[in-house]
Amino acid sequence: MIHVHHLEKSRSHRILWLLEALELDYELVVYQRDGKTQQAPDSLKKIHPLGKSPVITDGDITVAESGAIIDYLLHRYGEGRCQPAPDEVHDWVDYRYWLHYAEGSLMPLLVMQLVFSQIPKQSPWLIKPLAKGISDTVRKRFLAPQLKQHLTFINQHLSAKGNFAGPWPSGADIQMSFPLQAVAAVQSLEHYSAIAAFVARIEQDPAWQRVVERAGPLTLPGQ
Repeated sequence: MIHVHHLEKSRSHRILWLLEALELDYELVVYQRDGKTQQAPDSLKKIHPLGKSPVITDGDITVAESGAIIDYLLHRYGEGRCQPAPDEVHDWVDYRYWLHYAEGSLMPLLVMQLVFSQIPKQSPWLIKPLAKGISDTVRKRFLAPQLKQHLTFINQHLSAKGNFAGPWPSGADIQMSFPLQAVAAVQSLEHYSAIAAFVARIEQDPAWQRVVERAGPLTLPGQ
């Protein structure tokens, strides 16, 4: 039995989506964040030393990191599903690219946005104005232009392809789901119609709807 160690307000919904898409049985083990620190509980460190989610256990095998989990599940249980055929070279290159791009390029920007939005809130009241000024400057001059560039790039790809690579939903689509759902939760996608359509397609997917029924809707830190 596959066990998914699922931390609330984390990236593990997409692993549940893959499991539902593959129609695999799994056990959901839910962990709550600390109310003050918003960190994972120490009990999660018993599963993996970093105490991060998602983590899966499959017998005596423990796999952490979303991309590695997706690779593992598709290699062991996929039977060719949710990924391009090896001889579809262009699709396979796209698939590998987006599978790594999600955490390697896009998520660092989103995490930095979250961190800088929290800095003024967490600062002592005497320096709150200074902290807010620094935070606003970094977000306006660096993060916003970078994110706009990335979203334009993603939107162009989805406009041409419909999804990221291979059959719907591919492992790349599943890996990219969390960052794009996170973006959709905090800003308008008025100028990114293909991304908006992609997010809507996730929400309409029967496998995703089964995830929401079982684990509840996706929520994000700070919500």
